[in-house]
Amino acid sequence: MWSDNETSEDLLGFKVHADLLIDVIKDDSVLPITIGVFGDWGSGKSSILKIIQEQFQDLNGEPKNDETLCIYFNGWTFEGYDDAKAALLDSILKELENNKSLSDEIKETVKEKAKKLWKSINWMRGAGMVLKNVALPAVSAYFTGGLSLAPFAMQKLSEWNLDSPKKLIEKLNSEEGEDFFNSLQKENEEEKTSSNPVAEFRNDFMDLLNTTAFKRLVVIIDDLDRCKPERIIENLEAIKLFVNVPKTAFIIGADPRIVRHAIEFKYGSSNPIQDDNSRIVDDYLEKLIQLPYSLPKLSEPEVETYISMLICKREIGDEKFKNIHYDFQEFRVKDKYSTYGLLNMETVLPIEDFEKVKSNVISIPSLVPLITQSLYGNPRQIKRFLNTYILRQRLSDVAKLSDFNTSVLAKLMLLEYSEIRLFRQLFDWQLNQDGMPKEIKSLEEICNGDNLGNELHEIDSAGFGDWSKDKIIKWLQIEPKLSEIDLRDYFWISRDKISTSISASSLIPPIVKSLFKELNQEMPTGTRKKIFNDKFHSLTPLEKDAFLNLLSNNVKKNPKEKIGFEIFNLLVDENIDNVASYYTETLKTLNKNEIEASVGLSLRKYKTHPELGESLNELFKDNKTRASKSYNLKSK
Repeated sequence: MWSDNETSEDLLGFKVHADLLIDVIKDDSVLPITIGVFGDWGSGKSSILKIIQEQFQDLNGEPKNDETLCIYFNGWTFEGYDDAKAALLDSILKELENNKSLSDEIKETVKEKAKKLWKSINWMRGAGMVLKNVALPAVSAYFTGGLSLAPFAMQKLSEWNLDSPKKLIEKLNSEEGEDFFNSLQKENEEEKTSSNPVAEFRNDFMDLLNTTAFKRLVVIIDDLDRCKPERIIENLEAIKLFVNVPKTAFIIGADPRIVRHAIEFKYGSSNPIQDDNSRIVDDYLEKLIQLPYSLPKLSEPEVETYISMLICKREIGDEKFKNIHYDFQEFRVKDKYSTYGLLNMETVLPIEDFEKVKSNVISIPSLVPLITQSLYGNPRQIKRFLNTYILRQRLSDVAKLSDFNTSVLAKLMLLEYSEIRLFRQLFDWQLNQDGMPKEIKSLEEICNGDNLGNELHEIDSAGFGDWSKDKIIKWLQIEPKLSEIDLRDYFWISRDKISTSISASSLIPPIVKSLFKELNQEMPTGTRKKIFNDKFHSLTPLEKDAFLNLLSNNVKKNPKEKIGFEIFNLLVDENIDNVASYYTETLKTLNKNEIEASVGLSLRKYKTHPELGESLNELFKDNKTRASKSYNLKSK
């Protein structure tokens, strides 16, 4: 299994992107700059940001040199603050004040200069509380101990001398409460009328940076797209308005679709004159982020490399993998386009390690085109696909599935991930056809016949229009073919995706189906009894009930087959719990005209059975069928 956490270990060849952005940051002529590292969820943004961070910080989070101070934030951590702008500025100041690389003398100067900035931040937080119409919940939270307020707000509240939240809320909702909000706003306005607070903050912040003697400040903000729309905008505006000053670089990792939605949420529909709201969004985004850098989706060679590297690391362990990772990095410097796979690993790994990796990677190349297309070249999606694949592979081992082909599992999972509706349709097809649907055989014959190139038309003509997509045709063409494979076990371990339509009988555990299959064939009674005693008693109570359910359904479907009755009789003779109730329920549904005479004869010994006798006597009471006559034969 593989962790879903961001990492600076580059298995994607993405270091080239990080190096490019670092090169931009080190160019003092382009500072200040805000860079947007854009990509879909799971595309590798966080890993690139981690690589950039490690270029500037040591393992303790301290600067690697005197030129660059790098600060790393997770945008999500600001989600619960009353004012995200103030929270971001607050965090940057704390990092500057507490930086261990500064001398004691510089540190004292920084703390002194920061005091004025702290005051501005507190003012912004207090003013924001009032001006954004959130004073009521904020003050109420303060009263119950959940929030600290600006000093002038605390003073006003203390003058009322109230002793409960209820009285406070009533007061705030009154005319006196409205006067209170107005006075706070007026007091804040009067405090800052003499100067421009934003310009003043920027100047003070530049002065503070100059004091540190760092050539540049790099601020990395990750996971901004996980915040609410208003929080996203507040963070972007805080950067642009307050700290985007000379010697600074801000690198923001986000899904551009989420950022655009946040801008549109706040500004896009607010201008009645502007018909094209998308233009507003574009203009606003361009002002906030000067350099958008979009990560490309992985190509097929990159996907194959990534999967091979993940599997290799899992098989040989972290320490041995270091040699492979180093070799991969050297390879990627020389060749940006080819796959780094088994042939490359063979020259680095000892033979025993290589064989372990090879046995797990060998089937990957044929699946790569579909993995790339189905999972959109997304690293996180690929890792999740592999985790699910490994988990189901383990389940097949635990369930003791025989003749289980992991390549079939991988192929079916690709259909599940790319076209869940077709995956469920295939499940429905195989449900009543012993796991081998004739429909999939017809489709494979079309896609692998002599008339290649015309598959789409033939699939439509055959009534399988939903299966005529190009990627599904490619899926049908890759090995292994499914037409001669019993798919029931494969759908059993994938039942989490088909539970809404799956029948109870198809949820029977494979170990139960395997035992039933073994018993449900011609053999001497003693042999059947031995197999039964060796395996049935090791089943769990739920598995035993599943076995009885499977046996009952089989007898109902095939009343002419005597083997089902023989198994039932064996269970009765062994006094298995609940067997009499299952047998009785089964007998009541049977057409006695279809029951063989030999079955009626074998049931005679249960005429006086306390649970079965009454049902059997009722079933065979007319004495007209062969089974009835055999059952009612009088003993000589």
